[in-house]
Amino acid sequence: MKPSFTLIISAIFLAYIAHSMYVIYGIFFPEQCKSGGRCIYPYLSRKPTPKLEILVYTSAMKASLKERDLTLVWKNSSLDVSSTVENTVNVSLPKKVRNNGTMYVHVFLVPPGQDPFASQYTVHRFSPITTYTLPKSEVFSLMGDTQKNETSLPTVPVSHWRQKITINVMNEHLALDRTAIPHDIYRYFKASPDGDYLPVLFIDELSFRVRDLLPINKSCDQMPLSITYSPISVGKLRFWTHMLQSIETLHKFGVENELPGFTEKDTDELKGIFADTNFYFLMMTFAVAAFHLLFDFLAFKNDISYWRNRKNMVGLSSRAVLWRCVSTIIIFLYLWDQETSLLVLIPAGIGAIIEVWKVKKAFKMSLEWSGLTPKLSFGQTSKKEQETEAFDSQAMKYLSYALLPLCIGLAVYNLLYTPHKSWYSWCIESLVNGVYAFGFLFMLPQLFVNYKLKSVAHLPWRAFTYKAFNTFIDDIFAFIITMPTAHRLACFRDDVVFFFYLYQRWLYPVDKSRVNEFGMSFEDEKSEGKPLHKKKKD
Repeated sequence: MKPSFTLIISAIFLAYIAHSMYVIYGIFFPEQCKSGGRCIYPYLSRKPTPKLEILVYTSAMKASLKERDLTLVWKNSSLDVSSTVENTVNVSLPKKVRNNGTMYVHVFLVPPGQDPFASQYTVHRFSPITTYTLPKSEVFSLMGDTQKNETSLPTVPVSHWRQKITINVMNEHLALDRTAIPHDIYRYFKASPDGDYLPVLFIDELSFRVRDLLPINKSCDQMPLSITYSPISVGKLRFWTHMLQSIETLHKFGVENELPGFTEKDTDELKGIFADTNFYFLMMTFAVAAFHLLFDFLAFKNDISYWRNRKNMVGLSSRAVLWRCVSTIIIFLYLWDQETSLLVLIPAGIGAIIEVWKVKKAFKMSLEWSGLTPKLSFGQTSKKEQETEAFDSQAMKYLSYALLPLCIGLAVYNLLYTPHKSWYSWCIESLVNGVYAFGFLFMLPQLFVNYKLKSVAHLPWRAFTYKAFNTFIDDIFAFIITMPTAHRLACFRDDVVFFFYLYQRWLYPVDKSRVNEFGMSFEDEKSEGKPLHKKKKD
């Protein structure tokens, strides 16, 4: 027997996952140098342990610094590299920065009492403490004072203040081979005059989060800055460096290709996954995300294959297909309006396109042109399809009695008591609340059709299974990736729906007279003289 396509893809995928985890393990646990003459040892491994002093300055200048260009905001003359220190200071903003300028933080690590600008033992790092982004849209009561709606926000990015910064020093005594220093450590490497290497100083830019940004305007004379010092392991330092390089590549992608690339808000979700994460949780997150990608691909493949080969809608609720299409489009527009990360928005957009194609197949729609005038036509329905349609219509009639009053009531409540950015935002949020809150009810017509037919053989169970696995994975990511609360709760709603389908599959055993997922039954194949057991490739 030849291996199936699914088996080949799964084997390649597992091999890739195993190799990736091996690489990550090597990053977190590098080998110590054992060739004495070629080894270079850390400055902090000296006996007794050297004392260090850390100084944090701010400046509107990035390079070619002189002491008069810097403003000292924090100093610790007895730094313990293995302890965590936190301090909050107020930073004065020069006029240039208040006028949409850029400000930098400069960190110096030096032995106590030595001049940080002249000592050969000085380690210096810097990072921008401001960033340019669009201001957050304001919300207001649509039924109250609407004058705020007339005040338009800037359409170009403005300077924002990063109110938190984390500074790290690698506290592991790692002996390095001077002929094979890892490139992710070499970028921070500086040798001392005595032949060892100075402490590795790192400004953790992964801790820069969008939610911590404060807008800067001309009236802002001072801004708060929370400074945190903590030690960092060599593994986390190397992995953080790789992550920062990947994020920078994503930022440059759109610029280099003249396309709308990833913004800081989009990559902020990646930072949220990896920040403050230990090695084991990180490996679990990586494995879960990878399997989510695999199941997405397999569900997509089997779903497309199922609908491409589907010739009729016997046993399937056409209204449920139409509802999924409409709800997917509404959810996509809602996520877009909420400025959700591209990590969530792009899959939602692809899903909406697939659902539109399913509606075309379900209603046998075709577009014909008469000159420049398009004409939409629908195909013929069989007697069995009409029977299914009758059950479907009956279920929807009962649901509409409960659904319409609830949707209208929720929309009116949101209009009166919830602030919104615009009337469009209220419309989209009201629709999506109906989708999220009552989407469970719209799955009931298919359950009702299954009940009337006493069969589930017509459902695409292979695609259902892959989607179910992804639903359980989504339950995990619902607490990792930032997303609207309603979208998060919808992940758990899908779990309940799947268990209902499993119960019906157990309740209605196999019957050879029932139609399968391709609209054919055992008896149909027998009467047409086809093989009774035809294997189908994955």
